Formats: sequence, structure tokens, C-alpha cells
Amino acid sequence: MNTGADAVDQAIAQGVDLDGSPIPAPMLELYRKVMDLEAGRQRSGVKNSMRSRIVRIGAKHIDREQLDQMLTEAGFAPLKDKEIAFYYGG
Repeated sequence: MNTGADAVDQAIAQGVDLDGSPIPAPMLELYRKVMDLEAGRQRSGVKNSMRSRIVRIGAKHIDREQLDQMLTEAGFAPLKDKEIAFYYGG
């Protein structure tokens, strides 16, 4: 079985879950509709997009203090209060 974001993207493109079971057409249609909307959205810049992805994914794997320090050391803005509340519950 494949893992990671690429495996998920490949499975979606094939219309199957990672276990090989089919993804229902309404789910695929909604996913594609929302992804098309996202693809057309104006971006604020690559660095902002990078930071957003780092925060969104990093919060799943890295504690708040460490992620905040890593962001700052890399030259990104530290975690915002609303990000801390959303991703870390407080």
C-alpha cells in the first residue's frame, strides 16, 4: 500500500481508496468541485502558502512551542493566537 500525499492524490485520480475500494461518485464530484474552486483562488504569495501548509500539517506532528520556534528560526511569522486556538485548542 502506498502512503503519503502522493498516494492519496493518485487514489483520488483513480477513484479508489487506499484499500482499493471505490470512492462514491458524489464524494469525488464534491472533492473535485472544491479543488477547482481552490485552484482558482488568488494567492498571497508562495511564502505565505508555505507557512500555511507548515502550520496546518506541522500542528499534527509537532508540539506548539517547538513549531513556533521552528517557524521563527526559519524566518516565518510565529504562530498566531487564532492558529494556536484552532490547532492546539487553546
